[in-house]
Amino acid sequence: MAPASSDDRVLIVGGGLAGLACAEGLSRHGAPAVLLESRNRLGGRASSFLDRETGTLIDNCQHVSMGCCTNFARFCEETGIAPYFRREPCLFFVAPDGTIHRFAAAPWPAPFHLFPAMRRLSYLDARTRRAIVRGLRSLVRADPARAVSVRFDQWLAAHDQPREAIERFWEVVLVSALSESMDRIDAASARKVFVDAFVKNRRGWEIRIPTVPLDDLYGTTLTERLRSRGSDIRLNAGVERIRIEGGRATGVELRGGEFLPAERIVLAVPHHRALDLLPVSLRSHADLAGIAKLESAPISSVHFWFDRPITDLPHAVLVGRLSQWMFNRGVTSNELRVTSEDGAQADGETAVAVDSTFQSDETGAPQALVTRHSSLVTPKHSSLVTRHFYYQVVISASRNLSGRPRDETIAAVLDELREIWPVARDAEVRHARLVTEHRAVFSVTPEADALRPPQQSPVPNLQLAGDWTRTGWPATMEGAVRSGYLAAENVLAQLGRAQPLIEADLPAGVLSKLMFGL
Repeated sequence: MAPASSDDRVLIVGGGLAGLACAEGLSRHGAPAVLLESRNRLGGRASSFLDRETGTLIDNCQHVSMGCCTNFARFCEETGIAPYFRREPCLFFVAPDGTIHRFAAAPWPAPFHLFPAMRRLSYLDARTRRAIVRGLRSLVRADPARAVSVRFDQWLAAHDQPREAIERFWEVVLVSALSESMDRIDAASARKVFVDAFVKNRRGWEIRIPTVPLDDLYGTTLTERLRSRGSDIRLNAGVERIRIEGGRATGVELRGGEFLPAERIVLAVPHHRALDLLPVSLRSHADLAGIAKLESAPISSVHFWFDRPITDLPHAVLVGRLSQWMFNRGVTSNELRVTSEDGAQADGETAVAVDSTFQSDETGAPQALVTRHSSLVTPKHSSLVTRHFYYQVVISASRNLSGRPRDETIAAVLDELREIWPVARDAEVRHARLVTEHRAVFSVTPEADALRPPQQSPVPNLQLAGDWTRTGWPATMEGAVRSGYLAAENVLAQLGRAQPLIEADLPAGVLSKLMFGL
């Protein structure tokens, strides 16, 4: 590895997954980076905040990875956070009638490995299953270049998919994976999900769930690994604008007025912030003008803390309901010092969690709508530790919740949990809250692919990174990491250190190749 010079130092604007992946890729090959993050934590939209009522560090939205996400997996290995994910060997589907179905791969080669599990989904009758198989066969064989301009609801209608198939299969998979409704998803993105996750390779569908809050996931371990490679991470370092002079980026101006010169810059912020950091004269460039037209999709989650467990399932896919996924987040505790009988104030409230990874300094919940549904009730003149059984319910593409009273949404989700798990009817809801991330992902509409810019901007020494750039992937953690690696590849090439960073996709199984040409 060649020694780094002062000219090798790269400024990365944004500490989300794209910026972190760029820093990791550069530092792996001896190019130190200075990463500037406007908040007091890393992770970008993959963040957590402290719930005061329970003392729990909760995620703004549940994030999961899949076996097909090869670059995200490499990023986790390189930064030391891979041990903080657990692999789920099966999925649990809850049918409309409440029946729970275990969904796991059979010892068959791809693409047949999941067929037995699908046949056991009793809420799909034989006619519906046959229609789904026909639809999957046509979708996998479709030309992605043509499918990208087709709305998926139109594609479903053209391929004679019955309502039961749409509501109980296609929507269940795609709304969760892409956080958009069928009338806003392009057929190419739908194909990408099914090919990479379910058809191409036996391991593509396996999900991996973080075992710690996102702030801990992208915290000390990752930071220390990047710093050990020579990268510098500056929190609370918001960038006001990128200075462009003579057709080249010369540095960034921080919000406090400080100017940081740089030979090379990577802009790795969400799409709705990117253009604001660039000169007005550059925003209309053909490669960049489309960024302003990209749309966003919201994701909501309802968090419940019960006085007893309502299920021991680690997760559940909820079919035909407002709720889409349930994640069992385990047990937390809350130590309370309350008002004494004579009315004197006690020492206040100290909140902790059973698992030490839930302990964190308090952070905010930016861009989130939050409400409390009920509070803890404790006797006077006492100091006690209360255990909470914590569950998170995710509602992707939650645009239809806009304008709906928050308590009404919480109550509707609670009713669904009680319908599925009757023990929840007797359980006390000690606390609940609704969180909505309004700009959780960019929308994979039929127009979006043409609007996404390449990583190389029109300015030679300015790269773009973010899941919204051209990665070949929809809005996912994998897409964000790929964008960071692609931007880093461009920088390394300019430094004369060209290195491939993108990990190969999972290989297609022999039968998948023969049947579909994958």
